[in-house]
Amino acid sequence: MEQLLQVSTPDHGDNSSSAAGGQTGKEQQAAGVGILLQIMMLVLSFVLGHVLRRHKVYYLPEASASLLIGLLVGGLANVSDTETSIRTWFNFHEEFFFLFLLPPIIFQSGFSLAPKPFFSNFGAIVTFAIFGTFIASVVTGVLVYLGGLMFLMYKLPFVECLMFGALISATDPVTVLSIFQELGTDVNLYALVFGESVLNDAMAISLYRTMSLVRQNASSTQNFLMVIVRFLETFVGSLSAGVGVGFTSALLFKYAGLDIDNLQNLECCLFVLFPYFSYMLAEGLGLSGIVSILFTGIVMKHYTYSNLSENSQRFVSAFFDLISSLAETFVFIYMGFDIAMEQHSWSHVGFIFFSILFIVVARAANVFSCAYLVNLARPATRKIPAKHQKALWYSGLRGAMAFALALQSVHDLPEGHGQTIFTATTAIVVLTVLLIGGSTGTMLEALQVVGDAHDGSLGEHNFQNLEGNHNHSYVAPSYDEDSSSGNKFRMKLKEFHRSAASFTALDKNYLTPFFTSQNGDEDDDFDEPMPSSRRGGFEH
Repeated sequence: MEQLLQVSTPDHGDNSSSAAGGQTGKEQQAAGVGILLQIMMLVLSFVLGHVLRRHKVYYLPEASASLLIGLLVGGLANVSDTETSIRTWFNFHEEFFFLFLLPPIIFQSGFSLAPKPFFSNFGAIVTFAIFGTFIASVVTGVLVYLGGLMFLMYKLPFVECLMFGALISATDPVTVLSIFQELGTDVNLYALVFGESVLNDAMAISLYRTMSLVRQNASSTQNFLMVIVRFLETFVGSLSAGVGVGFTSALLFKYAGLDIDNLQNLECCLFVLFPYFSYMLAEGLGLSGIVSILFTGIVMKHYTYSNLSENSQRFVSAFFDLISSLAETFVFIYMGFDIAMEQHSWSHVGFIFFSILFIVVARAANVFSCAYLVNLARPATRKIPAKHQKALWYSGLRGAMAFALALQSVHDLPEGHGQTIFTATTAIVVLTVLLIGGSTGTMLEALQVVGDAHDGSLGEHNFQNLEGNHNHSYVAPSYDEDSSSGNKFRMKLKEFHRSAASFTALDKNYLTPFFTSQNGDEDDDFDEPMPSSRRGGFEH
């Protein structure tokens, strides 16, 4: 009997090892199949996007095509007998999105900014992105709450309505910006749409996290005020971290002497690591990595980039353009697949319908109220025209940021509440990307804001006029002339713009010579064409 036991024991161990080895082999095979399908969808998306652009098919933009590919493949996988182990490779994990896919997209947004149009319109961009996003979030949240009280839609607590308003206020006008590039448009309008979308993401995340903290803590006035202070600390702290990392990188590349032939690999490696260092530093400190990496991109482009060798400059520009395009395309495919595979709460159709109406109203309140404030500070010849305001209103498509925050709300909110918000957000993303995105070209042409023949318009081959032209609708504001109004509010605005001009002089005379190898008399990269980006960079 002992001999039998001694013989049977190793046999049992061998069987267990064989079973474990077989299971591991199946998991590796499933991983290979899953990754292969993802690569095939990426290839199909890029090829289809190229064909659509080559034939100027504006009713199906690249982002819409990528989303449709994900929806189609996800639908086929859902109705077929696809193995669960393969499906797991397509699940949309918000951690993977926020830690790996989003950073290169946001960094490229800041890195590809044309400084002169962006900073010339910086006051208007901040007004739309910060104040406007706050208005849109509050208006959406209040309307959704009132709709629940009136039994028009599924009722949610007030703070959860504000969380929904915050996450759905994140815009992603990839389609509009690509059409702007294809057809040509006013440089300042492009800067407004692009700049708002860049800062809007950071603001939406900050507002969502703020509302989440309010929900977790007692809703007393003192706690609410502390949360507001915490929000300001987070935003300012994240901005400071990003700018600090950017300046540190500029000094390193200026004095380390890496711009020689045999150290170019090291130079490029260090440059690529700094953005992720900024992002992870902010996240590790409990700040916003999105805000941090955005301003790191702006600072590194303005200061660090000029300290690189010419070969390294070409490499890092192409590299970040490449990975941001891959990440952007993969996000829409990933999102489409997950929409088809996830369990949705379609029973609350009223919540979806009225949410769509409410975000349209909130977007209008955002754009037109902020445009009114901006026009108060601008002379009559430089006011934002009504057709540009309508274009801004129409460009408020929802995308991956809103989807990721909605998916996170499923874990943050009670069962049923988060699922309802996630389903409504999914419907809004699909509707705006496919329907509104597909009709954007026709709408913008009807508003006569694309296809301008002015020298200051932004076209696919017109990059030398980034400074704009004073003959078109409105131009980058100049504040050297005196205002005829004696209004105190206008005087305060004028003082602010003078301080901005003083900062430009400070940058030219002190910051640029200190952080770069230039003497401050050059225009450095202010008039340089930016690398292409599907999110909004300028195309070659």
